[in-house]
Amino acid sequence: MEHLEELGEFARLHARGQGMSPRHAAEVLARIGNDTPGDPASWAAVWTAEGKVAAARGDLLDACRHYALARFPYHADDDRVLAQRLGVETFDRWRRGQQGIERLEFEHAGGSFACWASGLDEARPRPLLIVMGGIVSVKEQWAPLLPKLRKLGFATVVTELPGVGENTLRYAPDSWRMLAFLMDRLAGRAKVTDTSTLALSFSGHLALRAAAHDPRVSRVLTVGAPVADFFADESWWPRVPGITADTLRRLTGAATAGELRSLLPEFALTPQELRRVRVPVRYVASSRDEIIPSREQALLRRSVPDVRFKVFDDVHGSPAHLGAMRRWLFSSLLLLRLRGTRGVAAPDAVVPGVPATGSTDHPIDERPRHD
Repeated sequence: MEHLEELGEFARLHARGQGMSPRHAAEVLARIGNDTPGDPASWAAVWTAEGKVAAARGDLLDACRHYALARFPYHADDDRVLAQRLGVETFDRWRRGQQGIERLEFEHAGGSFACWASGLDEARPRPLLIVMGGIVSVKEQWAPLLPKLRKLGFATVVTELPGVGENTLRYAPDSWRMLAFLMDRLAGRAKVTDTSTLALSFSGHLALRAAAHDPRVSRVLTVGAPVADFFADESWWPRVPGITADTLRRLTGAATAGELRSLLPEFALTPQELRRVRVPVRYVASSRDEIIPSREQALLRRSVPDVRFKVFDDVHGSPAHLGAMRRWLFSSLLLLRLRGTRGVAAPDAVVPGVPATGSTDHPIDERPRHD
């Protein structure tokens, strides 16, 4: 029951983050009796049944929300695999009734991943925006934003962190290369030399590392991203929720909790790497974050020339402040685009075959900022 209670606690937060009614989430949770695959009263079965009800009444996006919670936190058993598949298929039905949303599939580094995309155009390449969630967030949760982002002038792709959803890659210290690969493949259909990342939680860590190594990354916007202490500080680890630790073990392929702990320090971004992040970083932090240490903010302030924070009195991901958080992130993104701010490219941040394109037309205030 302790496991089920922890699942419920996290599900309430993620349900709110997806715009689901807290009352409805509570009603569904009250009907769940166990987490035993094959049992009609199990976690995955009850959430999946609710998804099918929503799909039957024609509310396909609401169905996707329920399927995302049914496969939470990852799809390791048959019931969760079914929920994962239903979520993708149902979203695909929804997007076929929309204009300009396409599905992309890629093979990379011994695995594969998929994206939902909008605004890709060979005749008129737009600036690229890559949207990615954290260790439990499937791409279908974010893809409804695609039509709005196209209208704002972006070529947008929504995808998943390695190991999450349809992404079969292994989550590893060099997973940032997936972003570089994606930019390579989209060159010609998007202006990849002007790439923004809206990368939440653990994918924000990928985006920061990519920005340190690939000059095509022009902006990093993130929410509750781990940087270094989460991965390397042994004193912090006992506070990390069990679901988070178990999900990371799954995504990294670690056989045991001990193997995971020995692997994670390799993920930590060093001050030297962070000093190579010469582009604007906009970071939403939560004052009661139960997963990410607040010391990560201090490290970013010391190391990144142009970083600003928006802090909400909330838990990880600020689910109770979804509207305000999105307004701050998108207004920051649009303001930076209007300014044309890319930062100053670090002289050694070079990707073979890609010219350094950092602009110094707009000087960056190097004082740490806290909004």
